[in-house]
Amino acid sequence: MMQRTLFRRGALLAQKAAVEVSLLPMSAPLQPRLDRAMSSVTIPPPECMLRPLEVPFRYLFGPGPSNVPPRILAAGGRAIIGHLHPEMYEIMNDIKKGIQYAFQTQNNMTIAMSGSGHAAMECAIFNTVEPGESVLVAVNGIWGERVAEIAERMGANVHIMVKAPGGIFSNEEIEKALAKHKPVLFFLTHGESSAGLAHPVDGIGDLCRKHNTLFLVDTVASLGASPIFMDQQNIDILYTGSQKALNAPPGTAPISFNERACQKMFNRKTKPVSYLFDMAHLSNYWGNDGQPARLYHHTGPVSGFFSLRESLAILAEKGLEESWRHHREVAGYLWKGLEDMGIKLFIQNKDLRLPSVTTIVIPEGYNWREMLQYMMKHHNMEMTGGLGPSTGMVSVRGMLKFYLIAYT
Repeated sequence: MMQRTLFRRGALLAQKAAVEVSLLPMSAPLQPRLDRAMSSVTIPPPECMLRPLEVPFRYLFGPGPSNVPPRILAAGGRAIIGHLHPEMYEIMNDIKKGIQYAFQTQNNMTIAMSGSGHAAMECAIFNTVEPGESVLVAVNGIWGERVAEIAERMGANVHIMVKAPGGIFSNEEIEKALAKHKPVLFFLTHGESSAGLAHPVDGIGDLCRKHNTLFLVDTVASLGASPIFMDQQNIDILYTGSQKALNAPPGTAPISFNERACQKMFNRKTKPVSYLFDMAHLSNYWGNDGQPARLYHHTGPVSGFFSLRESLAILAEKGLEESWRHHREVAGYLWKGLEDMGIKLFIQNKDLRLPSVTTIVIPEGYNWREMLQYMMKHHNMEMTGGLGPSTGMVSVRGMLKFYLIAYT
């Protein structure tokens, strides 16, 4: 009790001393220096920064980010705490458990990256691939293209399998490519938002194990909206983003590595090309390496973690199966309504449609850019044109598309 009283008194005295020091007159030598420093300012405050922040409300029906519920917004607005405080570690531990549930995995090496889905994408490649190693990438949209470029930039020997946007790779095609290129890593996008495709995953993990290849899957646009089972489907590395069906603000990216992936990334001959994304450091920051103390690595997005934790809590309360069912039900309602209007959906097979992103073919004679601009101007509704190869396909085949988020 005595120690607490003394501590409080000491704190009050320190605050009082700080105030008194700030009120003391400046010494003679210091004043001219400050005057010179102040007079050297030649760029005035920008007019825009003297106005209050204004953010319009928009209905976000693009592929992401999505509208954030008030409960998650409120979580992100809570008082900041230190990123190394015990309470922050507890929140990070909760996030880890929430990700394990969302991914359906028991992997210990499960964290949330400080950054968007691209951060998790680069983390996965940088940590499991070394320069000169063979990487196989399935490209049927923009995300395969991105992974291929990232792997190429860090010095991997990249091989690609290519399909037109919306095309799927058979397990036979994948095994043939695995046998030919003998990659250390095979990448596939589960939810290809540039086409509105939910790619089948069953059996591919088994093929990768047969050929001693790590299986990396992108679920940024699909997690929480379409079923995925990391452990059951033998997925070695899985990642997603916070801003799509998880309904949190952009800026955090859950990722998980199984034991096979850990064996590869923690027994490499060279260090990963990125210090920020080095899992040797991140595993300690997240308390996954068995060490008694978590050491400083970088300052995590505290408010972003608050929001992510709340979004994962909502998913746990709702239940994964109910979330999948709800997305499918609302997407089905949208699909039927569009087809009843005579609008053609880009993905013909209903079983391959991504419930969170619906792509349609704009009727002939309509300018899709003008349509999107009209909807934004008159209805505050954001919809989006094609991405990556689907954008190029528009000009070649005249199949003009935009995205609709059915439910997030």
